[in-house]
Amino acid sequence: MVDVSTLAPGLRIDMRYAGADNFTGHPVAGYAAPTCLLLRPAAEALARVQARLRASHETLHIYDCYRPVRAVHAFVTWASDLQDQSTKAVHYPRVEKSALIPDYIADHSGHSRGATIDLTLAECRQGACQPLDMGTDFDLFDPRAHTDSPEVSAAQRERRQRLLKAMAAEGFVNYPLEWWHFTFLPEPTPDTAYDFPVR
Repeated sequence: MVDVSTLAPGLRIDMRYAGADNFTGHPVAGYAAPTCLLLRPAAEALARVQARLRASHETLHIYDCYRPVRAVHAFVTWASDLQDQSTKAVHYPRVEKSALIPDYIADHSGHSRGATIDLTLAECRQGACQPLDMGTDFDLFDPRAHTDSPEVSAAQRERRQRLLKAMAAEGFVNYPLEWWHFTFLPEPTPDTAYDFPVR
């Protein structure tokens, strides 16, 4: 595993599970630092995506990368606690918490294999970069977050397609229920789920 920011200058790192700004409402087990780790082939492919985007005054804005197995277990525990509805208004307003597993929260995550990443596009002007409006925020568990959702505007769909094409050019495949979710194929270690903490 390598720190992606060492290979891809200008990346915006916003590792949501290392802090409280996520669907659980608190830092998640296994995230000891806001560092984006990926296996080297995936990291190098992502660096190539970033290099192309920088030429057009855009950058990748990263929400999650490698995810320890212990964090996946913490997500499942959270989703199973139906009494805790503290983040419903922001993260799953139209979906019952009891329905989050398995479409939105899985008991085994590709992130743990070190080749899956959650991210968006940001536009950079005069040294400041702002994530583009994709129609929903990251980790909205809702049909509006489906990559091809008809509930978002034409401009938002076009931006999602731009992200999809930029990632696909380097071997990343989108998960259609989440516009931000991509896996590098072929996965370097498809049968290994890692559980060391992010540091």
